[in-house]
Amino acid sequence: MPTAESASRAVAKRTYVAVQSSTPASQGPANAVQKMALIRNMSLQQGEVDAVMLTAGPEGEPPLDQATADLLRQFEGQPLVAQLPKASAVAGIPAQTLTSFATSVASLRGAALAEASRQGDEPASPSAPPAAPGQGVPSGRTASPAAVPVNVYAAMRAPDLQVSLNSALVAQSAFEAQVAATPIGMLHLENVEMTPAGIERGELLATIPLAPKEQTSVVQKEWSVTSREFTSIVTDSLENYSETGVTENTELAASSSSQVQHNNQFNVSATVSGSCPWMTATVTTSYGVSDSKTQSETASSKHAKETTQKASSRVKQEHKTTISTTTVTGTSETTTRTLENPSDTDPMRIDYFSLMRKWRVRLYRYGLRMTYDIAIPEPGATLRELFAQMDELNASIALPFSFQLQPSDITRDNYLQLAADNGATVPAPPNDFIPARLGGQVDGLGKLGDDESWHFFEVPVDVPGGFEIVGVVLDAMIGNVGNNPPRAFTVFGYGSPPGLGNVGQASFVVDLVAACNFLQYATGSQQIVYFLQNVDAAAVTFVVTYAPTADAMAQWQFAAWQAMHDAKRDAYYAQQQQWAQELQQLAEKLNVDTLTLRREENDEIMKGVLRWLLGTGFDFMPPDVEKVFKSAGGDLKYGVTFTGNDIGITPAMWTTMYQYEEMVKFVNEAIEWENVLYFLYSYFWDVPLSWDFVRQIEHPDSTRQAFLRAGSARVVLPVRKGYEQAWLSFVELGDFRSQLPQSHPYMTIAQEIQAYDNTNYPGIPPANPGAMPVEPAAMATTTSNSKVAASPAPVSVEVDDSTGFVVGVYVTIDTVESGVQELTTISDVPDATHIVVSGLANDHDGSKQAFPVVQPGDTGVIVAEWNEYTPSSGVDIAVTSNLATIA
Repeated sequence: MPTAESASRAVAKRTYVAVQSSTPASQGPANAVQKMALIRNMSLQQGEVDAVMLTAGPEGEPPLDQATADLLRQFEGQPLVAQLPKASAVAGIPAQTLTSFATSVASLRGAALAEASRQGDEPASPSAPPAAPGQGVPSGRTASPAAVPVNVYAAMRAPDLQVSLNSALVAQSAFEAQVAATPIGMLHLENVEMTPAGIERGELLATIPLAPKEQTSVVQKEWSVTSREFTSIVTDSLENYSETGVTENTELAASSSSQVQHNNQFNVSATVSGSCPWMTATVTTSYGVSDSKTQSETASSKHAKETTQKASSRVKQEHKTTISTTTVTGTSETTTRTLENPSDTDPMRIDYFSLMRKWRVRLYRYGLRMTYDIAIPEPGATLRELFAQMDELNASIALPFSFQLQPSDITRDNYLQLAADNGATVPAPPNDFIPARLGGQVDGLGKLGDDESWHFFEVPVDVPGGFEIVGVVLDAMIGNVGNNPPRAFTVFGYGSPPGLGNVGQASFVVDLVAACNFLQYATGSQQIVYFLQNVDAAAVTFVVTYAPTADAMAQWQFAAWQAMHDAKRDAYYAQQQQWAQELQQLAEKLNVDTLTLRREENDEIMKGVLRWLLGTGFDFMPPDVEKVFKSAGGDLKYGVTFTGNDIGITPAMWTTMYQYEEMVKFVNEAIEWENVLYFLYSYFWDVPLSWDFVRQIEHPDSTRQAFLRAGSARVVLPVRKGYEQAWLSFVELGDFRSQLPQSHPYMTIAQEIQAYDNTNYPGIPPANPGAMPVEPAAMATTTSNSKVAASPAPVSVEVDDSTGFVVGVYVTIDTVESGVQELTTISDVPDATHIVVSGLANDHDGSKQAFPVVQPGDTGVIVAEWNEYTPSSGVDIAVTSNLATIA
C-alpha cells in the first residue's frame, strides 16, 4: 500500500559526539576567551599585580615577566570597558602563568581576610600575615606580607575580602577545568520522519460462533482513554498550530515527543534540553568524523527505535475496543446488528479484527556541525527571583502573631510613641498630681477676757475616685489676743507647729506628710480638724495633693496595652491578607504556556553564554546610555521612554555598545542558536548557601522546574556552517579576524567537519530542515563497480541503478574512509545504468570494492528505517477465517 507522504510528520533529533584530544594544542596563543574571563572575574584590586610581583620564587625570580605584569595592571580597579585590552592581547600568556598568578592573588586575599577577621572586621591591615596552609600559595613561592602595598586591602573589610577571595578561587578553578577539557565536539543534525503507510489487519478482538439458523445481536462499543501521565504534549498545539493543525494525542509523532520528555524528566545525571529535546549523546571519539560516523549512527538509530516503540505502546494503551454479544432465544431483539447463520446444517464463525495503522519511520541525517562547549553558572538565576519573592512571602505568612510589649512597659513618657508605633488610639493616663487648697480664714474671736473659749474647725477632704493623698502642706498665719493666757493652735494628728510663741503674728508652712505621714495614701472622704484658742484672727489653709492609685494606673496601662495589642493584631491580619494576595498573584504568574517557558529558558541560556564569552564587564545597557534614558523622563519600568522617531541618543552615547557591536553580531551569526543544546546539572553545583532553597523549587512544568533547580549548565554551541575556522580563531585568539595556524589540532577537526558536511549533505538548509530547497529531490543511492578517472570535463559513471537521480542535483562519490570522497553535480542521466557528472577531482576504483554514489535529497541521508503500528478506530470482520493465519 502506498505511503501518505502528505501526512508525514518530522521530529528534529540530534546526536552529539564528544571529542577527546590526544594531541596537545599549540603552545602559541590559545584560550583567549577563557583567559580573558579568568582575569576579569578575579576583579583585581589596585596594586595587586605589584604585590604578586614582590612574592619570591625559590631562586628569587619574579612570578611574572614585565610585559605580562604591565598588561595585567590595566585590569586593576574599575577601568572603563573601552580602556581594557582586547582578548587577543592575553591569548599569548601561558596558561600556567595565569594559574600561578590567580593562586598568588588568592593567597594574598586569604591572608588579608584572616587578618581582618582577627581584628574584628576592621579594615584589613596593610601588613597582613601569610595565608594559612591550604589557601593556595604557589608551589615554591611564599607570600611576603611586608611586601603588600599599603593601599591594596587597607579599606576592605572582611565581607568584601571574602567575596573577593571567592571570586579568585572560583575563577581559577573554572579556568583550570576549561583549559584541561577539549571544548570541541560534533553534532549530527537529524530528523525522525513518520509517515502513514497504510492499514493492516491487527489482532483478533472477538469471535462469535453461530449454530445452523442461529441468530444473535451484537453490540459493539468502542472508546478511547487519554492518558497524560508525564507531560502535556504541546509541540503541535502550540508551536506548529498554524502550519500543521491540531493532532490527536494518539498519533505516533506526538506520543514520541511526549515519550522523549518523559525520558528527560527521569534522567538523574543531566537533563537535555534546548530547541531540540530529541538528543543522543554517544561515545567520545578522537579527532575524525569517520571515527564517529558508524558509532553515532548506531546509537542514534537505537535511541530513535526505542523511543518510537515505547510511544507506540503508549498509544495502544490509550485505545480500547470491546465487543459484547447477546443471544436471544424465541424472540428477536436487535441492539446494534443482527447476525444469522443461513445454513441449515453447517455452523459458521464471525471474527472481529482490529485495524492497525502502519507507520514508516525513517531516521534522516542532514548535517554535521562543529560544537563548542562552555559551562555557565546558575542558568535560571533571573527566573528564580519570582520564587525568591514567594519564599519570602511564605516565610512572612508563617510567622505567628507576636506582641512583646507588657502593660508595665507603658508609662506617661512613652505611651504616645508606643501608640504611634502600633497604630493605636489609647486613652490618656490619669493626671499625675491634683493640688487643692482647703481651709479658711478665722477672725472675730475677741480678746482675752472677752472670749476664752475653745474653737474647733473641721476641713472636709473629698479625695476623687481612683486617687489618693500624697501630699498635705499647712499654710497658716496666726494672730493673738494677748500674751497671757498664751495662744494655742493645734492640728489634730500633727500637733502645734514649732515657734508658735505668744507675741505677734506667726506664719507657718509645714509639710505634714514629711513631718508625720499626715493622711498619706488616704482615700475617700476625710476631715482635717484643728484647734484655736486666744487667737484674734487666723488664716489656715491646707494644700492637699492627690495622685492616681496604683490600681488606677494599672487599669490605665492595661487599657492602653489592650488598645495597642488590638491595633497590632488587626494590622497583622491585614498584612497577612495582603501577603496572601501577593503570593496568589505571584503563583498565577507560573501558569504560562509552555512555548513561552521554553523561549524564556533559551533567552537565559543565550544571555549566560554572552556574559561568559564577552566577560562580566560587558553591559547589555551601559550606564551612560541608561542615564540618557533616565534624563529623557520616560517610564523605565515599562520601557516606553522613546516612542517617537527622535530618541535623542548620539553615537557617542553608544560607545560601549559600539565596542562590542562586531563581536555581538559575530556571536549571533556564528552560532546556530536554533540548534543549541544544554545539559542541566544538579543544584549542588551552585553556592552551598542556596542549596536548600534551590532544590525545593517547584513549578507545574517539569522542564522549567529542572531549569530552575540547575546549579550550572553545560551549553553545546553548534557553530554555523562556514564559521568553523572563524569561531576557533575567536575563542583561541580573541579575534575572529585572525587565523589559527593550520597545524593547530582544532583547525584539523574544523576543516574535516566542513569537508564532510559539504560533501555528504549538500544543498540542505542548515537552520530549517523542514524547508524545501529550490530543486527538491529525493534521496537516491547506488553503487559503481567501474573505474573512473579524474577529469575536469563531464564523466560518465556506470552504476547499478540510476533510478531517482536528478539532473542538476548534488551527488557524493565514494566514502569518507577512502580518502577520495568528493562532491559533484549530475549533468545527465542517459539510461538506467549510467549517470554523467560534471567532473571529478579524484580517481575512483570500484573494481575491487564497489564505491557508493549518493544523492542526499532535500531531507538528508537515510540512516535507518523501520515500521511502527498504532491502533485505529476501524474494525475488520471475517467470516470463518483461516485460523492458521490469525496472529
